[in-house]
Amino acid sequence: MSRRRLATDPVAWGALGAAALAVHSVVNARRLRRPPAHPPVADVRVSVLLPVRDEEQRVEPCLRALLAQRGVPAYEIVVLDDGSTDRTAEVVRRVADGDRRVRLVTGGALPAGWLGKPHACQQAADAADPASDVVVFVDADVVLAPDAVAAALAVLDESGLDLISPYPRQVADSPAERLVQPLLQWSWLTTLPLGLAERSPKPSLTAANGQFLVVRRTAYDAAGGHGAVRDDVLEDIGLLRALKRTGGRGVVTDGSTLAECHMYGSWAELRNGYGKSLWAAFGSPVGAVATVGGLSLLYVVPAVAALRGSRLGLLGYAAGVTSRVVAARASGGRAWPDALAHPASILVFGYLTARSLREHRRGTLTWKGRTVD
Repeated sequence: MSRRRLATDPVAWGALGAAALAVHSVVNARRLRRPPAHPPVADVRVSVLLPVRDEEQRVEPCLRALLAQRGVPAYEIVVLDDGSTDRTAEVVRRVADGDRRVRLVTGGALPAGWLGKPHACQQAADAADPASDVVVFVDADVVLAPDAVAAALAVLDESGLDLISPYPRQVADSPAERLVQPLLQWSWLTTLPLGLAERSPKPSLTAANGQFLVVRRTAYDAAGGHGAVRDDVLEDIGLLRALKRTGGRGVVTDGSTLAECHMYGSWAELRNGYGKSLWAAFGSPVGAVATVGGLSLLYVVPAVAALRGSRLGLLGYAAGVTSRVVAARASGGRAWPDALAHPASILVFGYLTARSLREHRRGTLTWKGRTVD
């Protein structure tokens, strides 16, 4: 193939881009901040904040894990019941069983201009002990290891950062989950330069996961708390960006040994869960189309070419699989044979993005009984 033809060949561009990102994923995996196996006893006051809404099937293992934390002598657990219509509050009371570390707080009505998750998190923060040095946000579908909070605090202290987001190990059982869920950690491990993200105030260099967030209280308050992201569907990323605007620093870290999360139990849950947020993930519909198009060029076009006998296509496909394997091993996920289906994962992701954009345009997106707009 001539150089001129190579320069205009989408298969070549896709393969070379996928190869470069595979190398970057290896670099990132080595730079990823990891928690200590044996964290020291924490010497700070901690408020663990657990917002819940209709979580009677999930809150018990989460809360029991929070009550079993070791190495944190001074911590409280604030459970914010955000208008649950099921037995969530009853389950919380039963599990707490009078433990003074647990406070169940009933949330107020959702004000105009707020989305449900940011409002619940802000109410939990407002109800927390003002003397706490660190606030830890945990979602109800997350189960922490016994040393998780202590280990996260050790990373926060060692790094000197204001916020860390220990990324939980994502549990994926069904075929749909195994196709889509690994893209969560793969996306930032492959594309985000972690070292630069720690130092840079640029909003584009930001990744966070609200499933498990650890933030210094002074930095949280200075950034405006969740009030600064009251209408942000991706409130976790928005919070870190707000913190950066006020001079703070933060980054995503390895949380695969500290926490696990089983987000969705069916295709319908997964489809609706991604639907509520993907429309806002890329800044605009144009950004969404450009992102999905770019991913398709990098990971679908080479795979299709490989099926037709292209060596460059095979290189690109192998690079995509490699980056998935690297991400899986760095984040506690399943590498084989799931990584082999990476092009299919990108196609399903493209469908979910298109569906989210369409439903948002129609104004039909809802989550837990609330409209998402």
